[in-house]
Amino acid sequence: MRRLTIVVLLGLSACRGGESASAPVVAPQAVRDMAPETYASEKGDYTVTELVTGLAHPWGLAFLPDGGMLVTERPGRLRRIGANGEVSAPISGFPNIFVDGQAGLLDVTLPPDFNKDPWVYLSFAEPNFRGNKAGTAVVRGRLQGDALQDVEVIYRQEPKLSHGTHVGSRLVFDGSGHLFVTQGDNRVAAAAAQELDKLPGKLVRILPDGGIPQDNPFVGREGARPEIWSYGHRNMQGAALHPQTGQLWTSEHGPMGGDELNLPQPGSNYGWPVVTHGIDYSGKPVPGSVGNTAPGMIPPHHVWAKSPALSGMVFYTGELFPQWQGNLFLGALAPSELIRLELDGDRIVHEERLLGQRQQRIRDVRQGPDGALYVLVDAADGKLLKITPAN
Repeated sequence: MRRLTIVVLLGLSACRGGESASAPVVAPQAVRDMAPETYASEKGDYTVTELVTGLAHPWGLAFLPDGGMLVTERPGRLRRIGANGEVSAPISGFPNIFVDGQAGLLDVTLPPDFNKDPWVYLSFAEPNFRGNKAGTAVVRGRLQGDALQDVEVIYRQEPKLSHGTHVGSRLVFDGSGHLFVTQGDNRVAAAAAQELDKLPGKLVRILPDGGIPQDNPFVGREGARPEIWSYGHRNMQGAALHPQTGQLWTSEHGPMGGDELNLPQPGSNYGWPVVTHGIDYSGKPVPGSVGNTAPGMIPPHHVWAKSPALSGMVFYTGELFPQWQGNLFLGALAPSELIRLELDGDRIVHEERLLGQRQQRIRDVRQGPDGALYVLVDAADGKLLKITPAN
């Protein structure tokens, strides 16, 4: 069996939302003897406990059957964190990772049958053969102790156009065992989001081994990639399945303004860059845009005029916060808040912002097996937080 090791291509660049590939300030460690902090919300007080500090730009987390979790760090490290907060050395066994700006090691998820076959799935920025550009890719390996075995890349975004921005990405298994992969448009070539022979700016749907589901909407269509589920996306950094309907919801960064929530339907076009509710960073209209509507293009399910810079998301279904059941939580990088949305069916009826007092960029939020919310703070000295009721 061939073992692979990490070769990280390091670099520094200034990117949207102040993202960077800076090194960790301190080694990750469990927090000891720090008193939790209590904050007020519209639905009662909640407590925030710091579990781990010193994580280098943590990006995604997935819970293990033993109550621990796997956490990715964008510079190219995967760590196991025990239920008691103890942090492992980096888990070995990765292919090459492009680390620059927003790019690096991204999301992590486990398949529904992990207990029987312990595959771990990770999304990352994969370099091209010259090492100067990258595209989103997905790798899987079997978790054995502190290493990934039988490592294989099962998906590659082509062409690779990113210099370190707009790579996405979140990984979500649906109820039928298909894997959704959210991506970005790689920024330098936004028009590719409308071109079906290219994978930037697309939501893709694959089988657990990287194969193509035969009911994907573009299977058999000449000039279209069969992995594509929907297209016309800018930079999707959040995704979650609705617990009742099984519908995938995604969050998407707009440019200046126009962050979106979408419920992607097979074969549908969500408009970018032809349609957007935002403007270019120059203050002018987005090049190629015709406004915020166009025939044949699906409008966002919900849009923010001022960009929160949306990241990870989760529907809350636990018993620990009965008052939050059915709510959708989203990380926000720009205002450094956790967004709570109340729903009536699929309709968003109310929004509340949490954790703003802490002024920490929220990269991911997950519901733990104990019903608590777990939050990753994106920073060079990043943190893992646990949210529980105050009483």
